[in-house]
Amino acid sequence: MATYKVIFHVDESSMGKWKLVLVNIENLIAEFGKDIDVELLANAEGIGLLYKTPNHFKETITRLSSQGVQFTLCANSLKQQNLTKEFFLDMATVVPSGVGELVRKQSAGWAYIRP
Repeated sequence: MATYKVIFHVDESSMGKWKLVLVNIENLIAEFGKDIDVELLANAEGIGLLYKTPNHFKETITRLSSQGVQFTLCANSLKQQNLTKEFFLDMATVVPSGVGELVRKQSAGWAYIRP
């Protein structure tokens, strides 16, 4: 069981913000190795980070997923944008509510980071 747990939150459509969050995750894994659990939650406009195509970050996301990073999408955001899971990378899972996921994780002691 990992000593540290962190959830990153992205809700913007900014490519710069998406790159920043992925670099932050890479840096954290480099520092803590297997001693950290990491989840990236995307909601609102941030769900674009996990589109199948176009996706400039697919290679990085795939690598991070293979290192144990969990990628989650907000079902409410998908519904509001008339999208289904099929539009997104396979490693992404859907949670009922992005805000609810944040509350659950923070209540369980996970650190919250929103770059």
